[in-house]
Amino acid sequence: MNGAGKMFFMLSALLMIAMSGEAQELREELGGFGRKVTCGSAEAQKWFDQGFTLYFSYHQDAAIPSFNKAFELDSSCTMALWGAALTAGPHINNPAMDSASARLAYDMVTKAKSRTGHLTAVEKDLIEALTHRYSWPMPADQMVNNLAYANAMREVWKKYPNDVDVCVLFADAMMNLRPWDLWTYEGQPQPGTEEIVVTLQRALEMNPRHPGACHFYIHTMEASPTPQAALAAADTLRDLIPGAGHLVHMPSHIDLRLGRYDEAIQANQRAIEASLPYANEQNFFTIYRIHNYHFLSFAAMFEGRKQLALQSARDAVAQLDINFVRAVPDFLDGFLTVPVHVMVRFGMWNEILAEPAPPADMQVATSFWRYGRTVALSALGRTEEAAQEFELMKAAAASMPSTRNVGNNPAAVVMEIGLAIAEGELEYRKGNYDRAFELLRTAVAKDERLKYDEPWDWMMPPAHALGALLLEQKRYDEAEAVYLADLKRHPENGWALLGLKECQLQTGRGEEANMTAARFEKSWERSDITIKASCFCSRGS
Repeated sequence: MNGAGKMFFMLSALLMIAMSGEAQELREELGGFGRKVTCGSAEAQKWFDQGFTLYFSYHQDAAIPSFNKAFELDSSCTMALWGAALTAGPHINNPAMDSASARLAYDMVTKAKSRTGHLTAVEKDLIEALTHRYSWPMPADQMVNNLAYANAMREVWKKYPNDVDVCVLFADAMMNLRPWDLWTYEGQPQPGTEEIVVTLQRALEMNPRHPGACHFYIHTMEASPTPQAALAAADTLRDLIPGAGHLVHMPSHIDLRLGRYDEAIQANQRAIEASLPYANEQNFFTIYRIHNYHFLSFAAMFEGRKQLALQSARDAVAQLDINFVRAVPDFLDGFLTVPVHVMVRFGMWNEILAEPAPPADMQVATSFWRYGRTVALSALGRTEEAAQEFELMKAAAASMPSTRNVGNNPAAVVMEIGLAIAEGELEYRKGNYDRAFELLRTAVAKDERLKYDEPWDWMMPPAHALGALLLEQKRYDEAEAVYLADLKRHPENGWALLGLKECQLQTGRGEEANMTAARFEKSWERSDITIKASCFCSRGS
């Protein structure tokens, strides 16, 4: 089993709590969507609808108790068993299962299959398809069952081509075959991706306000060369289900790809508010709540909103009880690094040096803390101390367990970027410019090869450091190429626009520089800082 697999098996244990938990209440702000199922109780139908909505919101901790409540109220509501079993399975953010959750899901779908005599044809077919997803004893490779389930759902979709829920559930099953891997680094569709795209587009034709269709289409298109294709779905989700925090957050995935940073900030502020009813819980949904703060901080960084970015980073960490982190460190240790990213972004060198060390058993957070100290000391010209700190950083990075992750990437892979940046900036301060630029180009290349994630698992683009230092050495053509490439990846971000403007100005293209300056001013209109370079590592910053 690889490191990610072990991580997700630990997270699966959190789902077991939800399976046996009690539903809290019917929440009005979650209403407005559902699916009429065979059920003799109007109250049970409401609970089923809430569970179905929460399933499409990736809020498994609340969805399963809602389905359980529906079945408790009306034992003829067999589809509630189906819903709970469906929710207990893998999804793109938690693709593995442990034996306990696999057994419980298998038992639930088996029970559902034994109670289908009174159901409609499509309900029977949905339950039959779901039986392919679970087996006991559990398989050595859950992906075998996932494929069988996707194939079964394809047949159900063919049989009921006008049933939008079936359409979306088939796309969902297909997405789980390639979690966060629908597009290549070069932007080409992976096998199966085009079928997912077409299927979700058909779902949106049938019902452009289907929360699952909008949610999954955003995830399908966000890493594609055309994320703007999902903008309409994103706009629909902004206020579609105001009580579903993750759905409220989802538009920001497209906003960020399109350079709509303020819209991304607002979406996450609303998502944070929508998720407050769950603020005292420490479970899988906690990760989604942290994600809102994390994403808000990331978007604010691009707009130069220092105070908002730092406060959101601190708030992200504040959501985590250290005992919860220690229960699933392979996934949560990486979240503790967010404040360091923000402080480096805004050149808060003295604050970084005053930052207390993370707990010793949080090796990822410790490595990033050492990274921050190394670049801070380099920027302050304290190169001997920076060199000593860099050795400590390397030792900390080497001590990270191989199972640790930062977002969708192994922590060791992400830290390779930090090591290259830290050494590159140290070499730059020593006057070894060619070596420095070689290292920083390595950091940029490694950053671009990370597995897609939002926010990017290395939050400050290494290109901003490379561009600023190339510009400082009057290597204008090289710096301009760096900034143009970064603007393709992070449209209209002020850091790169400022660097591009300076390159144009220094190469005698005043008219172009003026146009770029206007773009920069627009991008920076909500900023609370003034910048002179794309990275505070520059002497001119």
